[in-house]
Amino acid sequence: MAITKTPKFSTEHQLAAELLKALAHPARLAILDVLSQRQTCFCGDLTQELPLAQSTISQHLKALKIGGLIKGEIDGVKTCYCLDEVGIKQLKKLILPLIQQLNTQNNETCC
Repeated sequence: MAITKTPKFSTEHQLAAELLKALAHPARLAILDVLSQRQTCFCGDLTQELPLAQSTISQHLKALKIGGLIKGEIDGVKTCYCLDEVGIKQLKKLILPLIQQLNTQNNETCC
């Protein structure tokens, strides 16, 4: 049995990693893009919006929901999903400071 060292990292780093894992696929980014363009929940067939099979979309929706970035329900082929405001705020709170810290201009003498 493998021993994980994840608990040795800060809670913020662990949360950020989970959120980034939920984003780590182009299909998931495309789903978030579709949802962000709407002012309300999307209740329809995402296969009409994306070049993916329904089963594949369902898997990606599940990953986004587990990651806390979307909320909603699956109802057969049709879905009703929208962005989860709390999850999106958490993503911004955790990731934006990290991005701002990654200032590559200070590394002019490196590699």
